[in-house]
Amino acid sequence: MYSIRILRRAQKELASIPTNSYQKLKAALENLAVTPRPQGCTKLVGRPGWRLRVGDFRIVYEVDDAAQTVIVLHIGNRRDVYR
Repeated sequence: MYSIRILRRAQKELASIPTNSYQKLKAALENLAVTPRPQGCTKLVGRPGWRLRVGDFRIVYEVDDAAQTVIVLHIGNRRDVYR
């Protein structure tokens, strides 16, 4: 089981998300602890990390297999998260 570490910036982004989407994102984050690379996740091109799609929102994260940690970098709408 992996531990989840959410960066401060991602915590602020998560706090500003509407309640109905928040519940889906929370469930997806909890699932990352069990399966850090679930079906449907994509390796990012041009920078390290992975992307998970949850509706119109994206979770951008890195996986440290040696420390068994998932580090969440960004959480946000698909049009804003890659900037």
